[in-house]
Amino acid sequence: MRKIYTSIDIGTSYVKVLVSELILEKVYVLASSSVKSKGIKKGLIVDANEAVISIKEAISNVEGKLGIKIDKIIANVPSYNVNYDIISGYTEVNSEDFKVDGNDILKAIQNGVSSVLDDTRELVSIIPIDFVLDGNNMIKDPKGLVGHKLEAKCMMVTTPQKNVHSIMGILESIGIKITDVNIGPIADYETFRTKEIDKDMVAIINIGGETTTVSLFNKGIIVNSEILKIGGNNIDNDISYVFKLSSEDSKKIKEKFALAHKKFAKINEVHEMLTTDRDLVKINQYDLSQVVMSRLEEILELAKKQLFLLTNKEIKYIIITGGSSELPQMQYIVDEIFVNNAYVSKIEDIGIRSNKYSTVVGLIKFFEKKLNMRGKEYSMFSIDKQQDISIPKRKGIGEDSILGKVFGIFFD
Repeated sequence: MRKIYTSIDIGTSYVKVLVSELILEKVYVLASSSVKSKGIKKGLIVDANEAVISIKEAISNVEGKLGIKIDKIIANVPSYNVNYDIISGYTEVNSEDFKVDGNDILKAIQNGVSSVLDDTRELVSIIPIDFVLDGNNMIKDPKGLVGHKLEAKCMMVTTPQKNVHSIMGILESIGIKITDVNIGPIADYETFRTKEIDKDMVAIINIGGETTTVSLFNKGIIVNSEILKIGGNNIDNDISYVFKLSSEDSKKIKEKFALAHKKFAKINEVHEMLTTDRDLVKINQYDLSQVVMSRLEEILELAKKQLFLLTNKEIKYIIITGGSSELPQMQYIVDEIFVNNAYVSKIEDIGIRSNKYSTVVGLIKFFEKKLNMRGKEYSMFSIDKQQDISIPKRKGIGEDSILGKVFGIFFD
């Protein structure tokens, strides 16, 4: 069975959709789409009809590339008012050989959740911390071990029900079934997870359109997060105000011409734009980058202060992601704010390179991780659809490319 999954991140600036195949724990992108969001403010749906338009467009783009219909998806839900609670549950191992399997793990976790979950909240993620089997503790994966009583210690992540129901209602209204949900911070961590960062305290700062999410992880387990109501759109607004440009033109010139740090900008490099008054204005790279840098400094300083509020422990790694982290020379301004323990992330998965996709990549990786814990295999596409998916990809990839070699092995 080919492990092919679809995920969606309904953000303030863009709706991102990703279809990927997991091979040996690596993500290989089959198709992706990013379209401008409508009806979404600060990560929340404010106009369902408008939101449906952009969601349909993003999904339709991917369907067109693959030549198949998407009807199942893993969805990112807003991380406002998230609660993180450590819970415990247990179950008796009843199999004939008393070997622990995925169902035993699921029962232990379910028993822990059912005893504490509030009726007003929705479970969006459950992260095993460790297991105890007949008094033997600190077990990370008990599958295949022999014992009688299995206990699970987990981090339970819940949100207000409206966070989930608003997303679920819109997707189901267009014929899409939600297979799994999660929050952005957990997905981001999964995208950049390594054995090294799993050992320490880690922070992730995701600079989105209208918000910046600051999240904290201890040895791979999320412990807290906070949303700051400032993001990349504030940079666009600054550019628009200073140079009298439309919002759309401000975003375009930022993405194509600006640098995150003015130190590297050139005053003699000029870009001509029409103002909102229809006047022609010459904007040099230095002046533009100065505006961008000023707002980025504010965003990063606010994120830094928020980290101090979330923990008084030493943070070993600070990972910067989100669309705004793609600006050239971003690492230099990050170094100035955080000194030496922060870095701009880079997605290394084959077929995608933009940090704005970090959440959709992580949603798929975390979903696969949950399946592995239960010892299950799953694909969102039937065998017929799996065969159909391979056809357009083989036509579009050269046999001598890396992707061509990889897909050639598995599609033939």
